[in-house]
Amino acid sequence: MYLPFDSLPEESKIWIYQSNRKFSDDEISQIDEDLKLFIDNWSAHGTPLNASYQLKYNRFIILAVNQENQIATGCSIDASVQFIQKLEQKYEVDLLDKMNVTFKLGEHIAHKSLIEFKKMAKEKAVSENTIVFNNLINTVGEFNEFWEVPAMDSWHNRFF
Repeated sequence: MYLPFDSLPEESKIWIYQSNRKFSDDEISQIDEDLKLFIDNWSAHGTPLNASYQLKYNRFIILAVNQENQIATGCSIDASVQFIQKLEQKYEVDLLDKMNVTFKLGEHIAHKSLIEFKKMAKEKAVSENTIVFNNLINTVGEFNEFWEVPAMDSWHNRFF
């Protein structure tokens, strides 16, 4: 069952999927419709999940579940991954590769492989102050506080 994202408790479980390219506005509109349908039908062992989503920067898909009433189980998590895989095929993007880094270069959102990001850090093309997206966070509270942070405040700090 869909809930507004900002109404979810801070302890709600979160999953972040980053695209290897920016989605067009038309693609975002279609993904938004697909997500609404998925969330409205997402359940765990027949019990609807109180869930939500956000689309950020035409590049990130964020799913969240309030686990106070029903915990997202293995089967329901598998269903969400299958949904994301369908989006990957439909839009010819990569959403599941965790070996990439997305970060801000001014107003631009950049997406690089981990190896390329390390090289950029070594060459000082990015710094400890570069804003990175920490997609390893687990809760809505962490998302609100620690998703967009300077590299020095995330797992990316090991490259500097």
